[in-house]
Amino acid sequence: MALIIRRSLQLFAGIAALAFLAAGAMMMAYVLLAPGLPSVEEVRNVELQVPLRIYTADGDLIDEFGEMRRTPVSLERVPQTLRQAFIAAEDQRFYEHPGVDYQGIVRAVWYLVRTGEKGPGGSTITMQLARNLFLTSERTYLRKVKEILLALRIERELEKEKILELYLNKIYLGQRAYGVKAAAEVYYDAPLTSLTLAQQAMIAGLPKAPSASNPIANPERALARRAYVLGRMLETKFIDATEYELAMATPITAERHRREPNFSAPFVAEMARAWMVERYGAQAAYTRGYRVYTTISSAHQKTARQALRAGLHGYDERHGYRGAIDTIEPSQWRDNREGLTDKLDEYATAGDLEVAMVEALGERSASLISAAGDSVALDWSGIRWARPQLGRNAMGPLPEQSADILAVGDVVYIRPVDDGWRLAQVPEPEAALVAIAPDDGRILALSGGFDFNRSKFNRVTQAERQPGSSFKPLIYSAALADGFSPATLVNDAPVVFPDVSLEDVWRPENYSGQVFGPTRLREALTFSRNLVSIRVLRRVGISAAIRHIERFGMPSDQLPRNLSLALGSADITPMQLARAYAVFANGGYRIDPYLISRVEDIDELVDYRAWPHRAIEASEIAPAPIASEGPRRPAYRPAERAISEQNAWLMQSMLSDVVERGTARSVRQLGRDDLAGKTGTTNDQKDAWFSGFSEGLVTTAWMGFDELQSLGRYETGGRAALPIWMNFMGKVLRGVPESDWNRPEGLVTVRIDPVTGERVSGDSEGVIFETFREDNLPPVAPETRERSDDGASGGAPQPIF
Repeated sequence: MALIIRRSLQLFAGIAALAFLAAGAMMMAYVLLAPGLPSVEEVRNVELQVPLRIYTADGDLIDEFGEMRRTPVSLERVPQTLRQAFIAAEDQRFYEHPGVDYQGIVRAVWYLVRTGEKGPGGSTITMQLARNLFLTSERTYLRKVKEILLALRIERELEKEKILELYLNKIYLGQRAYGVKAAAEVYYDAPLTSLTLAQQAMIAGLPKAPSASNPIANPERALARRAYVLGRMLETKFIDATEYELAMATPITAERHRREPNFSAPFVAEMARAWMVERYGAQAAYTRGYRVYTTISSAHQKTARQALRAGLHGYDERHGYRGAIDTIEPSQWRDNREGLTDKLDEYATAGDLEVAMVEALGERSASLISAAGDSVALDWSGIRWARPQLGRNAMGPLPEQSADILAVGDVVYIRPVDDGWRLAQVPEPEAALVAIAPDDGRILALSGGFDFNRSKFNRVTQAERQPGSSFKPLIYSAALADGFSPATLVNDAPVVFPDVSLEDVWRPENYSGQVFGPTRLREALTFSRNLVSIRVLRRVGISAAIRHIERFGMPSDQLPRNLSLALGSADITPMQLARAYAVFANGGYRIDPYLISRVEDIDELVDYRAWPHRAIEASEIAPAPIASEGPRRPAYRPAERAISEQNAWLMQSMLSDVVERGTARSVRQLGRDDLAGKTGTTNDQKDAWFSGFSEGLVTTAWMGFDELQSLGRYETGGRAALPIWMNFMGKVLRGVPESDWNRPEGLVTVRIDPVTGERVSGDSEGVIFETFREDNLPPVAPETRERSDDGASGGAPQPIF
């Protein structure tokens, strides 16, 4: 008995000595390591890495950026059973220990001594949080000591609920999902409150090996971990036997889900991302959970994408069919449909196109198998356009039957249309569309190309191209400011200028090759007479015209200092042209297009709010109310006036004639009287433009090749770009009441002779009405002067420039 007592005392003394040594070692470690550990403030103010998210003005998600997919959630919004599942699996004594579970450590050490293997129970939730927040993943005793010390500090500074909340938001759970809310979205595409017990246990089993044991990467190991979690929950009485059995019998339902945007606007997302990185830096932009709300209208953006693609498909069909992508021999797919769909998946897609293979042909129909394995029927209306392309301006004969176009085994592109499917191909040219609000410049829709994945080049903001005749309104506005009127006569006759750069002469022509003699300014713009525009610019003066055009926001270094400027030889972007046309639409003010409306931080507090210029006089801006924290700035700043309101109204009127009876008269098909705009076509049809507006919306459409080459014969702005504009405007303005251009004071409408541009009396034949500035009325016609009561001449005859 004495021997037993003596050995027990020796054992106790040994354990006490070891404990004393361990305590001393921990104290020494604390003294040495504590200065290098995170401070109390760092612990209290820990920030979770949350991705950047981009939204439309309507709150629809466009895209998100960041390596870590995380959506923070407060603890009270985490189901009780999910919390219990993590506690049961990772730290049963979480609410009892001070951050370090000494009992668990003793058990782990004893297990190590007995088996030589690392045992469970050594790491608490708080220690895991410490490691995930502040430490590296290296497996060393030094890191373990730091982990213990940091866990103790965290427990001293934070409540248990806060620790658990941080842990459930921080922990990595596989498939780029950080935190339980992201895991629920990734694996089950469901909110936390909709998860079943089996799904909760599956997520709670992931921290041990999130990459290797998640249900996507390794379903069998994930199922074993789920069973372990459910068993622990049963042991700890978090669930009863019935719940346990039911959850154990539930099959795996996890799939890989991606948080899809409500619609595709990748060019917008990239612009917003770049703006955030420039403003906040990459690290902060991608990790601090900023929410960026753009000015984009969801409805406008969807319509813009559809209109742009439809316009490109329309162009492509006008130029013929280039043939199948590939042909697969029937022996390779007749008895292997699954292998066929795998093969079809290998072909690249673009835009709204899908890949399919011709399975059978009718006389004027075709049956296809899509890459998704679906059967697709093409009728003759979706095939008959496909004349063989022989060149940019040449096509073969019209097909008479399906076999003239397709063969069994052909791999082709198809696209969805309203009444089914249509044979298609990847368009060769590109296009761009931008729509802005003229009152303050907010961008409502922007599509920079057919497919962002094919080309990330944003043609709205990056493609500097010659606008052709769509630039002429800026020249005509300069002429109005210089004393011209819509009735001023300008000679539409041949001109020849020396061209030093070509060591030759420049002989510009009208598009038609014809000349029309003395022409009123309104008519010249309506029918886009090149020779008149050149004479107008020469009369105004190149330097004076450039100064005027700069007021529209055009940088002078983009404007050539020669007469070719009259024909749109400047290199500008669609965004710059839309901004310029906004001056006409809003009554003469220069606005600044902007995309970012506001930025909210992770706590939904506004960190940035746009302060746009508005087309309004300073006196009309209401003063901001006084807030509790002091005066607040007004929502808008007054925009600078670029041209007079009379100039703007006259340009609206003249551009309305372009769409009423000029080069854009097909706009009449929209059945509205409040639209105005101008076509643009450059030499050899390398660029096709249309820029136009209603009172509340300015839209510019462009089509062309990225590498300068001709779109083909007759592919003018009115044929290539205008259909995109009409498709877009027709849909977004549907149901919007027509507006009347607000006519400013200082204008007067009189009768004139359409041939001479002079004022005439009411009983003259063939007179028309024209509007002028009150201080710039045309001279009175000779016969009217002769009938003047006071014998005054009424002014000199109208000059011809």
